[in-house]
Amino acid sequence: MPVANDGDLRIWLTKTPNSDCWKIRWLDPATGQVRQKSTKTNNRRAADRQLGELRAELLKGSYCQASRIFWDAFRRRYEDEAVPALAKKTQSKIATVLNAVEELIAPRLLADLNAQQLSQFQAKLREGRRAESTIEGYLAHMRSALKWAKDLDMLASVPKIRRPQRAKRSKMMKGRPITQEEFERMLGRVAETVGETAAPSWRHYLEGLWWSGLRLSESLELWWDDDAKLQVVKSGRDRMLRIPANLEKGNKDRLLPIAPEFAEFLCRTPEEERHGRVFQLQPQKVRGERLTADRVTRIVSKIGAAANVVVDKARNKFATAHDLRRSFGERWAELVMPQVLAELMRHESIDTTLKYYVGRNAQRTTRIVREAYEETLKKKAEQGQNRPETGLRDSLRDTPTSEPKNA
Repeated sequence: MPVANDGDLRIWLTKTPNSDCWKIRWLDPATGQVRQKSTKTNNRRAADRQLGELRAELLKGSYCQASRIFWDAFRRRYEDEAVPALAKKTQSKIATVLNAVEELIAPRLLADLNAQQLSQFQAKLREGRRAESTIEGYLAHMRSALKWAKDLDMLASVPKIRRPQRAKRSKMMKGRPITQEEFERMLGRVAETVGETAAPSWRHYLEGLWWSGLRLSESLELWWDDDAKLQVVKSGRDRMLRIPANLEKGNKDRLLPIAPEFAEFLCRTPEEERHGRVFQLQPQKVRGERLTADRVTRIVSKIGAAANVVVDKARNKFATAHDLRRSFGERWAELVMPQVLAELMRHESIDTTLKYYVGRNAQRTTRIVREAYEETLKKKAEQGQNRPETGLRDSLRDTPTSEPKNA
C-alpha cells in the first residue's frame, strides 16, 4: 500500500488475510516500532478518511493509543471537556473523587483502573471510614468518567464496578428531625453564639430554614430580585421559587412550590426591604464580611451545641441546618402524598422521599392509624350503625361490598 510520509511520520493502510477491515499502520518516531489501529470498515474511502484524521492527530501530538494513555492526560481532558457542562456542585464532587483515586491507588495509566484496582479502591475508602452511600456515589462518578473515556476510544472497555450492597439497604439519616421545643431552645441560644448585634439576622435565618425546608446552599443563594439566581416570585396569589436554567440540571427555568407557612414568613418582610438576598446574615465580627457556606454551617452547629440539641448520640453530633430541613420534611410527610412531598422537598427522585420520610417513623405511623381508627368508630357511632366498642372490623363487616342478590 502507498505510504504517506510527513517528515518523520510514515503511515499507511493495509489489510491482513484473516480480516476484511482496513488497518492503519504507522512507524512511531519516538520508539521506531510499527503500530496499528483498525478502521473497522472495509470501505477504502472511509479508511482513507480515518487515516487522514489520524495523521493530523499524530502530527499535532494529540493521539495516544488507549492502552498507553496516562492517567494525568485523561484527567486533564475529562476536566476540560466533560466536567464544565455539569453543575458546580457536581464538578466539586468529581474533583474530590479523582483526588481520592490518585491518593489511594495512584494509577499511572488509565488502563490501570481495572476491576481489581477499583475493588481495592472501595476497600481503602472503607478503611478511611467513608459511609457506604458515599462509596456508592464515588463509584457512580468513576463509572461515568470511564464510560466517557470508552466513548472517546481512550479505553478499550469499561471495567466492571461492583456496587456496594450495604448502600442499597441504608435508610438511616445522618441526623434526625428536631422537635419544636428543641428548635425554640436553639433560638434562645443564638445571641450567646453570634452576639447581640448579629442575633436578629440569625434568628430570622433559623426560622426561615424551619418553615421552608431549604438546603443551606439554597438558602444562602435565595434572592428577592435577581433573575439569574434562585428567586422568590409571585404567581397569582401564591409565592413560589424560580430556578433559572443556568442553575438547573435540566437547563430549563422551573417554578417550584413552597409551603404556605414559608410564604407567610416571607410576607413578614416589609415591601421596601425586599431586595438583595432574602437572608442577609450579619457576621460575628466584621460588618459587611461575606459569610461562606462552610462558615454558616459551623455557626448553626455551634448554636445547636449551645442548645444541647443532640441528633446523633453515638457520634455526639449536634443539630445542623440540615436537621431543620429534616424537621420540615417530617411535618409535611403527615399531611401530603409522597409525590407532593418530593416536589416540596425538591428531591430529584421520589425514591429519596420514600427512603427517608415516608413510613420512616413507626411511632408516627401508629398514631396516624390509631387516629383514623378512632375517627371511623366515632362516625359509625354518630350514625347509629354500630356501637364504638364493637370495633372497626365489625363496622366494616356491616358495609355492603356488592349489590344484594334480590335487589
